Amino acid sequence: MAHNTDDPRDAGQREGRYANYFQVGHNALEFVLDFGQYYRENEEARFHTRIVTGPMSARAFLETLQESLGQYEETFGAIPKMEE
Repeated sequence: MAHNTDDPRDAGQREGRYANYFQVGHNALEFVLDFGQYYRENEEARFHTRIVTGPMSARAFLETLQESLGQYEETFGAIPKMEE
């Protein structure tokens, strides 16, 4: 489902937001992905973006992300796992 018809440099009106904290929930019909920022100085994460999507789109997102991570690691080397 990765439609690479847009050049990422031509993002137009899309706003970029940094996220280093994620939360995922689901029910029978949809997945809810919350993106935000967490820093040790703060007691809790601050979420700024919520994506609600169906199961088929969630799977397509996962597959696209896995493919992109594989390409990244081929180019730049292995990504270390985050420590809790």
